Amino acid sequence: MTDASAHGRRPHVVLIGPPGSGKTSVGRALGRRLGIGFRDTDDDVTTRAGMSVSAIFIERGEPYFREVERQAVADSLKEHAGVLSVGGGAVMDPETRSLLAGQRVVHLEVGLAAAMRRLQMNRSRPLLVGNVRARWQELAEERRPFYEQVAQLTIATDSLSASDVAALIAEELETGRLAKERR
Repeated sequence: MTDASAHGRRPHVVLIGPPGSGKTSVGRALGRRLGIGFRDTDDDVTTRAGMSVSAIFIERGEPYFREVERQAVADSLKEHAGVLSVGGGAVMDPETRSLLAGQRVVHLEVGLAAAMRRLQMNRSRPLLVGNVRARWQELAEERRPFYEQVAQLTIATDSLSASDVAALIAEELETGRLAKERR
């Protein structure tokens, strides 16, 4: 049931949030729980560019990354009917926000301490070079209004496991509180 025609050629649910919020781990857990596919637009970007996100930033720069990301998100929204994880900065693009407006979007919120614990295991985030704590906080504050603008639901993930968050989202989907269309 991962083919896009299963849900009218749109994702079942889209996950957004800052680095360390759990978009990938929650997305995988939610996909397993619902029996549907999972797709991460960061993976699509690296496939399209033929290099890692870090290498893209070093060799081609952030503007190139954002352009590839914009197209990856647009294509994923048309092609993927499962759970979709969108890169943390994608919401900064007005076109992407417009595309997300008609989707079931869940904002995974995380505080600084929990994000730092989670990010210790992943050093390949080019926008978090240098003072990681200060840079993360700056990015999170800059992006928060855009996450809130496009999300139908916000879940604080700090003290929850990926499977706990997946269960909360699944419950919202089951009860219909996470509507197919934005209210």
